[in-house]
Amino acid sequence: MTKKHSFAKGVATGVIGAAATVAGAVYAVKKTIIDPEEKKAAFIEENRKKAARKRVTR
Repeated sequence: MTKKHSFAKGVATGVIGAAATVAGAVYAVKKTIIDPEEKKAAFIEENRKKAARKRVTR
C-alpha cells in the first residue's frame, strides 16, 4: 500500500467518524431537549382544551 492510499483511507475514516459524531450529537440533543419540550407543549395544549370544554359546559 502506498502512502497516498494510506492517507486517503485515513481521511475517509476521519470524515466518516466526524459525520457519525455529529449525527450522534444531533440525536442526543433531539432526545434530551427538543422531544421533552414538544411533549410539554402538547400536554399544556391538551389541558387548555380540557379547561375550555369545562368552561363551555358550565
